[in-house]
Amino acid sequence: MICFDWFFPESMRTLALNGADLICHSANLVLPFCQDAMKTRCLENRVFAVTANRTGEENRNGKSCRYTGRSQITGPDARIMYQAGAETEEIGIAEIDIDLARNKNLNPYNHALLDRREEFYS
Repeated sequence: MICFDWFFPESMRTLALNGADLICHSANLVLPFCQDAMKTRCLENRVFAVTANRTGEENRNGKSCRYTGRSQITGPDARIMYQAGAETEEIGIAEIDIDLARNKNLNPYNHALLDRREEFYS
């Protein structure tokens, strides 16, 4: 995914339906919501995500833009496995078990992808 794609649930859902286990997400985020939203996106699709975000401030044509930083690695259980600082440039590493992303069962009764009610989609 690229930057603002995080805002649209169908972006990550389409990748998950096509078999993605780990979604890479490069970004220049200026809104403070993405990092929290990625927990939901990963949980609802049972995938890992790596969001690589920009830090600092950029000035163009008299306008200023501050990036939120906080690059992170998120697990299919909505757990943040690594998160960088808001202002620091960092490299983060997390060990992942890809089988967790391939198991779409939330519990013995609910499946993240098969329980969808596609007959109601238009």
